Amino acid sequence: MPAHPQPTQSSDRESASSGVARVVLDAGDIQRALTRISHEILERNKGADDLVLLGIPSRGVPLARRIAERIASVEGYAVPVGSLDVTMYRDDLRMKPARPLLPTEIPPGGIDDKVVVLVDDVLFSGRTIRSALDALNDIGRPKAVRLAVLVDRGHRELPIRADFVGKNLPTSLVERVKVTLSGVDDVDAVTIQGVTA
Repeated sequence: MPAHPQPTQSSDRESASSGVARVVLDAGDIQRALTRISHEILERNKGADDLVLLGIPSRGVPLARRIAERIASVEGYAVPVGSLDVTMYRDDLRMKPARPLLPTEIPPGGIDDKVVVLVDDVLFSGRTIRSALDALNDIGRPKAVRLAVLVDRGHRELPIRADFVGKNLPTSLVERVKVTLSGVDDVDAVTIQGVTA
């Protein structure tokens, strides 16, 4: 799962030499995936009551906001949205260069006894989500925690599974999955970049 992205990198990624990037989701695909995820969240939760969406920076945050907008359009209810930085909970801090802390913003009602949906762009090893669960423990005690991701690329290292997935995208370890979102980047897209021979 991701190390926290720089502006042009996705959450779950690995070092790869530059190669040709191929688009696997365009703006329309992303829009449809987020609409489907929103409806699945509402169906599983039987409505929007007690929901809190927490995006994992950086691209999980705008994705959480977009999901909240879609839920509001269906339910007429503004689901609380926040962000959860997991940097200090990562298990690779001593192995990688220092990374900047990003905001953690918990909605005013908190998370106690709420159904918290963690939102991230790419699910990979599962280590970022493990870190997010540790961070949640320091903030409160949700009634339940669910996970929504735009892309699940496989290669799990921990027993973590997403509840809501926009696209299952089998990849090799030498490929790099990159998510760009308008408002953060230039365009909505998911691309895969492989190594050159």
